[in-house]
Formats: sequence, C-alpha cells, structure tokens
Amino acid sequence: MRAIVTRPAAQAAGWVARLRDAGHDAVALPLIAIAPAPDPAPVQAAWRSLAARRLAVFVSPNAAAQFLAARPADLAWPAATLAGSTGPGTSLALREQGVPPGCIVEPGADAPQFDSEALWARLRDRDWQGAQVLIVRGDGGREWLAETLRAQGASVALLAAYRRCVPELDARERALLGEALRAPRAHVWLFSSSEAIDNLGALAGAGVDWSQARAVATHARIAARAQQLGLGQVELARPTLAAVSACIQSLPP
Repeated sequence: MRAIVTRPAAQAAGWVARLRDAGHDAVALPLIAIAPAPDPAPVQAAWRSLAARRLAVFVSPNAAAQFLAARPADLAWPAATLAGSTGPGTSLALREQGVPPGCIVEPGADAPQFDSEALWARLRDRDWQGAQVLIVRGDGGREWLAETLRAQGASVALLAAYRRCVPELDARERALLGEALRAPRAHVWLFSSSEAIDNLGALAGAGVDWSQARAVATHARIAARAQQLGLGQVELARPTLAAVSACIQSLPP
C-alpha cells in the first residue's frame, strides 16, 4: 500500500523520508502550495512591534518559516516575547530559524491533538489582561484562539504571513494522482489539513467515485471533511510518525 503525503512540499519531504525509514512505500503529492504574502509591509511592521508583544502564536510550520524568513537584519527574537506553537513541526521550524527554545510554548508531547486548543492548555493559566498578542497564519483560518485570548483581556492582532493556493501539478504529480484514482485500494491518503482535501476534490474533478478510497487524518475536523468528500474509509491518528505508521499498518490489504 502506497502512502500519499499531502502536506505542503517543505513538510512533505521530511514525512516521506521518515515513513520510508519506517518501512512504508511513501510518496509526496503536496495538495497545498505556499506563496509569500502579496504585501511584505505588514510582516515587516509586525517584526518592528514584536518586542512590545507578550506572545506571538504560529499556527503552522509555514507560518513560522515565512514570518521568520522575513526578519529584518537588525532584529533578533525579543527575549521577553513568547513564541506559541501548535505542534512539534511548528516548534522545529521556530528553533531552526533561531527562536530561543526557552521562549517557545507548545502542547505537551502527550497531547491528544496538536492544535490551538492544545496550545491554549499551556497558556490558559497565565494572566492575559492587557497583553498584546500576535497570531501569525496564512490567509484566513480559525478564530478560536484569538477569541479565547480576547475573552481573557488580551488585545489580539492577526497577521497573514503567507498565502495558501491550489497547487499546479507537474507531470509526475498528475500521474500519481491518476494512479491513486484508478487503484484506490492500493493507496492511502495522509491528510493533515481540510484545505488539502478541498484541493484534492478540485484537482480530481467532478464525477470521481471516492467510496473505495482510504485515508488517515490527523484531526477529527479533517476526518469529517474527508468523509464529506466521500472517502469510504477514514481513520483518525495523532500527528506523530509512530501513530500514523501504526494506523497505516492496521489497514487491511
């Protein structure tokens, strides 16, 4: 059974390598393309104001990578500003871009999910009254954490540091998609984003019978979206290599 990793290209390559090391036949078919924000000025302005903020939250590895890649040459990460991460991939991107590990707040390794709710479990005991908070994300996204922080008295600003797009598939990727559609039982889709599922539906076109397709989703919301598309079997796994690997291995041939 071939596992299809649908994360953006920058993250997909690492997942493919680790899945192959674990004995799986894995390939990348990125279903979300990442592009810079159309106007860099708000990102630069956010860097200039970062030292005045108690917390900057990064909702994904791409949010961290895009924001930190735009760091002005004369600035470093402010020592008094916390960097909120929603999961291990985002934390790794923060560390790789030079954010001091002591500034990073992230969900516990045993968290059932890696998301805004899991991050909030590590933040909620702090006093947020009057705090300036920045949430770095793509163009759009959930408002839950922003609303939760505002309810605790924080002033929250949202920053779109990048854009998510439907990818333009190259010849190899189009061939892979075709193979997966023709032989759904020989493939398993790995979904870490509902948007990737929407893009898959758009790229595959109308009239596809998804009833024989199988997927592993890393969040209940993502699993529900895969079921809405019509996939016949959708399994839920924590977004860790061990959990995803075990889930793939549990699928019948």
